[in-house]
Amino acid sequence: MELLRYMPGVTLMSVSRYRDTRPIGGPSGQGVFLNGACLLETDLAPHDVLGMLAAVENTLHRERGERWGPRTVDLDLLLYDDLVLDTASLTLPHPRMATRRFVLEPCVEIAPDLVHPLAACPLDHLLDSISSPHPHVAVIGVPGSGASEVAAAIADATLGRLVHAPADYALVGDPTARRNLPVDALPWQQAIEACAKPLLAKRWPQDPHGTVADYWLHTVRLAAADTLAAEQFERLETVFARVAAETVPPQVAILLVASPELLEERIAYRGRQAHKSDDFADLTLAAASGSAATQRTGMTECASADESVARLLRLQERITAALRGPSPGNALRPRAVVTISAGDLGQAVHEAVAAVEAMA
Repeated sequence: MELLRYMPGVTLMSVSRYRDTRPIGGPSGQGVFLNGACLLETDLAPHDVLGMLAAVENTLHRERGERWGPRTVDLDLLLYDDLVLDTASLTLPHPRMATRRFVLEPCVEIAPDLVHPLAACPLDHLLDSISSPHPHVAVIGVPGSGASEVAAAIADATLGRLVHAPADYALVGDPTARRNLPVDALPWQQAIEACAKPLLAKRWPQDPHGTVADYWLHTVRLAAADTLAAEQFERLETVFARVAAETVPPQVAILLVASPELLEERIAYRGRQAHKSDDFADLTLAAASGSAATQRTGMTECASADESVARLLRLQERITAALRGPSPGNALRPRAVVTISAGDLGQAVHEAVAAVEAMA
């Protein structure tokens, strides 16, 4: 703090008290960490602030070893006004701050009203959202992203209640349906009602371990939008609003993002291993939907696989927009969102578990 105080172009406005916190996500056997937050006023650009923090780290002989391992000092730029930035060297807001109690508590101490631009709420509201007596964590991703596997690992690590998507439905619609065939909204309504049942507020548990679901109720609505005509979708919206109002929305979302190449690879894997493995079982219905489209339109199997990937990516884009879009009044949207690459399932599990454990 003393080094920051004398940096040119920087005014140190306030500093939180320091907290001893347990290590999260790193190698075993570490001692406690010392965490705090400070509020700066500066005329430096964001990347220049980052460079200044790196200079302070270097002055204090920061050595970069194992990720999340012991280190002399670690200075993170968490927020810069209401700027949203995603570059190779800097992401703002800090991508993992939304579930980290050891970050949010000192921030709220000195700047409770500071708004997190992606959560669209003040920091004290963000801290409240991870402080629920029985938190609801939703692992969100398209079929093939590994949402079921990651959710199961989180529930196992935290002793939480695991909720799998109970409805037997495909989250991606048939691309030929809207153009050529009438599509009934009833299966989508039934899917919404089935998915809502384990999340009903009147049956919500009170134990502190929380609920971990491998779906977000809102995703069903987003998927239906790709298959239903406008009039049918409008009727479904009425049903969705009524059903969703009776549920407990997730306070925290773990968003798994898959690349086109990864989805192609996992669709192929599922085709080979469907009778031998439960991995990525949610892709079976997506593939079946693609096969039905192939039979009706005469597409090749290759074209069907390409279309399945395209539909999955369209749904992923809609999910991402719904989680990140400017909707401060949307009570269905989780305030805390942590985005994780679905590319390496083991690494995704590690990061997701660490994100949820950091809430405690």
